[in-house]
Amino acid sequence: METELSRELGIEHAIFGFTPFPAVAAAISRAGGFGVLGAVRYTDPQELARDLDRLDKLADGKPYGLDVVMPAKKVEGVTEADVEGMIPDTHRGFVQEVLTRYGVPELAEGEASGWRITGWMEEVARNQLDVAFDYPIKLLANALGSPPADVIERAHAHGVPVAALAGSAEHARRHAAAGIDVVVAQGYEAGGHTGEIGSMVLVPEVVEAVAPLPVLAAGGIGSGEQAAAGLALGAQGVWLGSLWLTTEEAELHSAALTRKLLAAGSGDTVRSRALTGKPARQLRTAWTDAWDDPAGPGTLPMPLQGLLVAEAVSRIQKYEVGELLGTPVGQIVGRMTSERSVQAVVEDLTRGFERAVTRINRIAGRSAT
Repeated sequence: METELSRELGIEHAIFGFTPFPAVAAAISRAGGFGVLGAVRYTDPQELARDLDRLDKLADGKPYGLDVVMPAKKVEGVTEADVEGMIPDTHRGFVQEVLTRYGVPELAEGEASGWRITGWMEEVARNQLDVAFDYPIKLLANALGSPPADVIERAHAHGVPVAALAGSAEHARRHAAAGIDVVVAQGYEAGGHTGEIGSMVLVPEVVEAVAPLPVLAAGGIGSGEQAAAGLALGAQGVWLGSLWLTTEEAELHSAALTRKLLAAGSGDTVRSRALTGKPARQLRTAWTDAWDDPAGPGTLPMPLQGLLVAEAVSRIQKYEVGELLGTPVGQIVGRMTSERSVQAVVEDLTRGFERAVTRINRIAGRSAT
């Protein structure tokens, strides 16, 4: 699965794997792809440095990247406490009511929430970059689109190309104008934050909109055949996230959540604002249903919702409350039916890609005759 972009980055397969787990990112890179570590959960720069140390060691010299969450517009002087103060008491009460309804225990005294979406904040994300550029990262991706102009300039000064996710052609054109090097066209089927347009429509629109910039196809890709379709639509690689959640190297720390993922079908996800305040595809649960219920208070805008539910999500995960337990994941969850190593997943992707190419070549040969 070689493309011009994969050759530029020195990887064997044009498979870009986004993951919150350092061991998974390293395994993707060792398998010939390009592992990308998600940084949003790292509020402490020292924790990020620790995991980048681990990733760098495990990658065995293979290239890898980092994904941050930064708004394009700089917002300075706003602290987490300032944002917390904007959360209405009615919403706090609703969270407690749902937790009480399902019997979710409290965290132990003094135990801090281990899940907070604060990486979007200027001070947190910039601290992450201060750490990241001390490591040989080969790509900086931003999940919220184009990062601030000075961040792009800083990355380029370090020789690091910048990628940004887009959910529409217009979004992609703004990335190109901002100086982005790689556009990730993320379709409606994808896990996490997504737009309204399906991948089959989105990818060729984005390819045409930003040519000659390279485009990665994301959303609805869980097999080599689907990867081949993305490249056939003009992409120079595929960006995969959900597929790695049930790999042996993943560190979900929840057997119950792994079982839910393995049992889920492609129709068991929903785009909901319950997690972050922006539409994000995730497993449908009683938690997402509660927030999407018109009788409830409704979700808050990002980042208020993420801060509001942080402790609740930690409690749900720690005590594995089945009805409420979920995670961001795409519609390809229906293909995730067994725990496999990252190496086995990559091998399956490349074999499927080869089958698809052989099939198309055979059809093309018949057409030519």
